[in-house]
Amino acid sequence: MPTEARTYRGRLAPSPTGHLHLGHARTFRIAQQRAVAAGGTLILRNDDLDGPRCKPEFVAAMIEDLRWFGLRWSEGPDMGGPHAPYDQSARIPQYLAAFEQLRAGGFIYPCNCSRQDVRRALTAPHPGEDEPVYPGICRPPAGGKSETPRAGVNWRFRVSDGGTISFSDGACGQQSEVAGRDFGDFLVWRKDDFPSYQLACVADDAAMQITEVVRGADLIASTFRQLLLYRALGLDAPAFFHCPLVNDEHGRRLAKRHDALSLRTLRAEGRVPEELRTAEESPEGRAPARP
Repeated sequence: MPTEARTYRGRLAPSPTGHLHLGHARTFRIAQQRAVAAGGTLILRNDDLDGPRCKPEFVAAMIEDLRWFGLRWSEGPDMGGPHAPYDQSARIPQYLAAFEQLRAGGFIYPCNCSRQDVRRALTAPHPGEDEPVYPGICRPPAGGKSETPRAGVNWRFRVSDGGTISFSDGACGQQSEVAGRDFGDFLVWRKDDFPSYQLACVADDAAMQITEVVRGADLIASTFRQLLLYRALGLDAPAFFHCPLVNDEHGRRLAKRHDALSLRTLRAEGRVPEELRTAEESPEGRAPARP
């Protein structure tokens, strides 16, 4: 079914690895605005697959801080809904099913390389990249299903080298990358027997019938990988809207280490949501100055 014919469904998908900051709030507020404007539904999903970094106290703070900021959703871990569970840690069976579908189709292969192995093998390493282009150390001949046990090794998705992946972003316009040049074979399952962000995100957004993914512009690179997973799994991809990032007073992108600009800290200082919304809407994309 074409995305245009479906009732709008958006989502907020924070990871509880720290307190939410103003950059998250701005992106999530845009997601809410777009859902309201479309007369659609907004859900909250708890993306808690990042091992010991995800803590129950951050989940509770996440929900409390989002509500304080004025965000509302119709389905989520705090209220349930037709696509429960809304905690990724409780959705492992869905990810296993997607993994086995990819394995059966010959789209993935086991890989024993660590990130350090990959960087050492590169003739022109790029130390700033989160996931450098994989040089094919463990890549087998194309085709065929691997019978290697799932756990204990990484599993990579084989990209078609030279293939162009494109999409039109609702905020940033036309986007395009070439597989094998701009990104390589990427992780879909980790050796600790958990899915990668890419696979979990695709499986959940499809299962929860998300029609538009609103998130930060730093995740545009992930979209190319995820589009390949949608195609391999025979799923309709949603539309994408990547928001500009919020920077601190020095022009650096906000991260969870910026606890002074977390919603929790700003709230404790007596700041109010209306004031923070005005600051975050500045064209410079800068966080409000400290009092």
